[in-house]
Amino acid sequence: MAKLLVLMVVAVVGLCFHGAESVEETKQEAPWRIHTLFSVECQNYFDWQTVGLVHSFKKSGQPGPLTRLLSCTDQEKKNYKGMDLAPTFEVPSMSKHPKTGDWYPAINKPAGVVHWLKHSKDAENVDWVVILDADMIIRGPIVPWEIGAEKGRPVAAYYGYLVGCDNALAGMHTKHPELCDKVGGLLAMHIDDLRKLAPLWLSKTEEVREDRAHWGTNLTGDIYGKGWISEMYGYSFGAAEAGLRHKINDNLMLYPGYVPREGVEPILLHYGLPIQVGNWSFSKLEHHEDDIVYKCGKLFPEPPYPREIEQMETDPHKKRALYISVECINTLNDGLLAQHAAYGCSKPGWSKYLSFLKSKKYAELTRPKRLSPASLEFMEDRQKPPVIDTTEKPRPKIHTLFSTECTTYFDWQTVGFMHSFYLSGQPGKITRLLSCTNEDLQKYQGIDLAPTHIVPSMSRHPLTGDWYPAINKPAAVLHWLHHTEIDAEYIVILDADMILRGPITPWEFNAARGHPVSAPYEYLIGCDNELAQLHTSHPDACDKVGGVIIMHIDDLRRFALLWLHKTEEVRADRSHYGTNFTGDIYNSGWISEMYGYSFGAAELGLKHQINNKIMIYPGYVPEPGVHYRVFHYGLEFHVGNWSFDKANWRETDVVNKCWAKFPDPPDPKSLEKIDEGLYQRDLLSIECIKTINDALRLHHERRKCQDPNLIMSPPKLETPKEIAYSRKFGHVDETFTVKNNNNNSEVNHSRKLSEPTETDDSRFSSMRFWIIVLWAFSGLGFVAVMLFLCSIRKGKGTRTKHHRSKRRTPYSGSMD
Repeated sequence: MAKLLVLMVVAVVGLCFHGAESVEETKQEAPWRIHTLFSVECQNYFDWQTVGLVHSFKKSGQPGPLTRLLSCTDQEKKNYKGMDLAPTFEVPSMSKHPKTGDWYPAINKPAGVVHWLKHSKDAENVDWVVILDADMIIRGPIVPWEIGAEKGRPVAAYYGYLVGCDNALAGMHTKHPELCDKVGGLLAMHIDDLRKLAPLWLSKTEEVREDRAHWGTNLTGDIYGKGWISEMYGYSFGAAEAGLRHKINDNLMLYPGYVPREGVEPILLHYGLPIQVGNWSFSKLEHHEDDIVYKCGKLFPEPPYPREIEQMETDPHKKRALYISVECINTLNDGLLAQHAAYGCSKPGWSKYLSFLKSKKYAELTRPKRLSPASLEFMEDRQKPPVIDTTEKPRPKIHTLFSTECTTYFDWQTVGFMHSFYLSGQPGKITRLLSCTNEDLQKYQGIDLAPTHIVPSMSRHPLTGDWYPAINKPAAVLHWLHHTEIDAEYIVILDADMILRGPITPWEFNAARGHPVSAPYEYLIGCDNELAQLHTSHPDACDKVGGVIIMHIDDLRRFALLWLHKTEEVRADRSHYGTNFTGDIYNSGWISEMYGYSFGAAELGLKHQINNKIMIYPGYVPEPGVHYRVFHYGLEFHVGNWSFDKANWRETDVVNKCWAKFPDPPDPKSLEKIDEGLYQRDLLSIECIKTINDALRLHHERRKCQDPNLIMSPPKLETPKEIAYSRKFGHVDETFTVKNNNNNSEVNHSRKLSEPTETDDSRFSSMRFWIIVLWAFSGLGFVAVMLFLCSIRKGKGTRTKHHRSKRRTPYSGSMD
């Protein structure tokens, strides 16, 4: 018995030592030193957000300490009541910039991080930092290495509206615009990366904030054009300058109200946008001055209960989104109750809502969430297109479409488009979908500008009377599908205000049945909010795309009618025209057709392969080494003092006036090469407008316009420029087929285009020259003959003065 007892003691001691070694090994191997930061100011608005974040931090099991970076002026601090709401590190307020006097509170975030790194002892004992915003609820532990963060590769959430990473704004504010990532909200990075980034984050924020000339929505994506998101660009530009490339995850963080992807469990809720569940709603902006933290028993309006959610929604994905929305507010209220209790408030009386917050059902719904495999999927991995095996298979046939109307505005775009189409080497046929009223068609002069299919105009909707010309695009595609024989397997759909620079083929861009290819239209924020939930049963499948479309004909046949119907539906939904729903800065529903496309595709489950290297707007800084296939000149662009905006030429006829063209851009040789990105940007801008002017010149030559050198006063546009017309063009066999809807007859216009070696005008000019010469010689000859006859007559008169002749002359009929 004694021996047995000794053996048991030895075994227990051994296990203890072994356990201690295991724990020690874990402590040494696992980098557990995580610190979570968030930034606030001394206001009631941030105090209730702080209560919610701190409460969720404790419930979630987030490892490591939490620190609130509190920015206060001395005056604010005197009256501030919430110093004990969270572990706090005070930082100087920069809401009013100490040097410029600019009022911009958002700068406190990078300024607070810089101050914490420099003056906090905690910053000396940490390996990883998680940076959040105050208006967030944590649902589960955010462990940097578990979500994929590496040294040099932070993990961040996706902020798609930061379009300045793709255009000239990045080229102006970072030497590495190609590294600019559209990220924010959730940031998880190594402390060494943060030390390198933080000063740049602050300085770039100041730099962007001061760049008032480029606050415009077209450059920043800020719908207010006020530079309010300068801090977000300061982060992205600073990270690019520091050489950091993010792993972007758009699953970890969710805006309540959005529908998470199937299989995704978000671990962070960002309630920056209004939330609505049935008749109940919540917006943080409505509680800007709310002192709810300091009033015992006061809570936010109670959201619907689980039983009510079950009754109001049957779709499991939408139902899950509603549960997440009410969880967010319930967590806020639960945190307020705990804070009131900590302040010594009396226990509130019984209520159904308070009973629910104490129930097992609530505890089950809000238990810490664990990451699912789908939640850890990065955007770069998800966007990799499927591998299409094209080995020993014939290339599929392609047909290219573009849509226009019977106006000179679309005519000059058509001339440029067609010229670039032939130069690009785009395979297959092309058709212009021409939407005209019968009255417009009778007066229209541009029927032979392109192979054309005429469709009835729906600019004025036949049922509602709504004036919306953009609807002609889906209506025309649908009409073309139903009235023509199509032998193509893939359809490429483009806009008229485009210039092709190379072929756009399904095999190069990996289009497949069920997987169209398109370019990103990040401003279509309705795909992420309740607009998509209102207009499609699959909002999670909504893609923010447009401009260039490569789609299988089978998909297009199923999709075209939905495209039209969803366009009508969104256009009719005037109550949701607002910028906060659509991203349309004019609140006019003008981009309803774009949403009609995205919502219709989502309804069918078409999942796009989004390619940002297929199209570029002139004026944007190109990504190095990318050969963009399409210019989309839908926005104004500049090269020095020269600029071009298609909208300025809406009423100008440059097609039917001989030798009319647009003002010439600067000579490429005059460009400075100080910044390679800006230099390449300007070269592309010049190439775009030069291609259009070349197209117009060749168009005028084909129309047999008189030689401009012989015209005393040639037609000029607002800015006269020298006309260049010496470039030759190759042989192109054009057969234009125009279908008329009234009688289904086809009008064929065939002609052979060749080198303009000698035109009718030149032959006429040459003939006129020789006629003038002949007249001159005839006149001189006549004068010479008359002088000769006169001299002879004088001679005869002298000799016969005394010897008169009586002979009758045969010329005069009289006697001499």
